[in-house]
Amino acid sequence: QVQLQESGSGLVKPSQTLSLTCTVSGGSLTTNYYDWSWIRQSPGKGLEWMGAVSYVDGTYYSPSLKSRASISRDTSKNQFTLQLFSVTPEDTAVYYCAGGYRRWDYWGQGTQVTVSS
Repeated sequence: QVQLQESGSGLVKPSQTLSLTCTVSGGSLTTNYYDWSWIRQSPGKGLEWMGAVSYVDGTYYSPSLKSRASISRDTSKNQFTLQLFSVTPEDTAVYYCAGGYRRWDYWGQGTQVTVSS
């Protein structure tokens, strides 16, 4: 029943900000103990966890992205967002949102984001 859907621009220019929104339906961002994550995958790599927002609005980030990433939520819209600043072509990837309790039970379909001028 829980469904996630990513949205945002598929093309971002280098040095600019990548912004994506995940809309959650059939569930709530405030469900006890759930975490809501952003994950990405680029060719030849496994899934890379980027960060998450918790059910009490705490945020957590991969150390490699902590300086550039920001995750926030809007419970009135049941959405959470990703901002990734100062992007480079190495940030080109398929971006997923996912959520659940201790594991990612629910996934969006993923959205391709290309960083290119």
